[in-house]
Amino acid sequence: MPDFKEHAPGTFCYCELASPDPQVSQRFYSRLFGWDFAEEETPHGSYTQFKLGGKITAALYKLVPEQIAQGVPPHWASYVSVADCDAATARVTTLGGTVAMGPMDVMDLGRMSVCIDPLGAAFCIWQPRRNVGVDVRDEPGAMCWHELMTTDTDRASAFYGGVFGWETGDMAIEGFPPYHFFTAGPERWVGGMMAIQPEMGPIPPHWLLYFSASDLDAVHAKALELGGQSMVPPTVIPDHGRFAVIQDPQGVVFGLHEAREG
Repeated sequence: MPDFKEHAPGTFCYCELASPDPQVSQRFYSRLFGWDFAEEETPHGSYTQFKLGGKITAALYKLVPEQIAQGVPPHWASYVSVADCDAATARVTTLGGTVAMGPMDVMDLGRMSVCIDPLGAAFCIWQPRRNVGVDVRDEPGAMCWHELMTTDTDRASAFYGGVFGWETGDMAIEGFPPYHFFTAGPERWVGGMMAIQPEMGPIPPHWLLYFSASDLDAVHAKALELGGQSMVPPTVIPDHGRFAVIQDPQGVVFGLHEAREG
């Protein structure tokens, strides 16, 4: 299990769950992925770090009443690592996005902001100091992919290219709508992008976080057993493995991905 000491600028480095009931979330995800967890008190309240094999894989905090009153739903947030949080955040507003919070220091761990792209998808920016992000990824039970669901792929491509320097490529997948992918330099895949389709219903633009699963059927079944709902059942992605989408007991949506063997 590789131990990440740093994450390249422009790549996703961290994932964080905002939950109205951390105890419910702790039970669900620890049983689903085999995570251990430890709570610690911070100046902003209780904070939980999830670990897989002793390595940080995700985090959790409690939504406060003010956030709930403002309409902030339970959600998984994805963080992109940058060399300069203030500069990246300034580019967000220049390119038509919105800054919801920050930039601000998180003790001596790093500097962050919470942003919303011009189409409405939220994401976070992280300038690492003492904390670079997750220690493990692309392993069963760890984050492995980030997928932007949006209403305008051309506009989103221009925005993220301007903020993070991402380039956009196209990928034809049989039986699926046109799929796009982001890269941050040669051979450095960052995430995917797809236009929200009419048959998907009135879902807002968002970044969908995926966790790796060595046995998709087993993890999918376990999620349902633990009180989750299946939004998309295990589905084959030709030449790329299989995926499923789950809603946890508090309404948070996330994906599962099983890589193709070989």
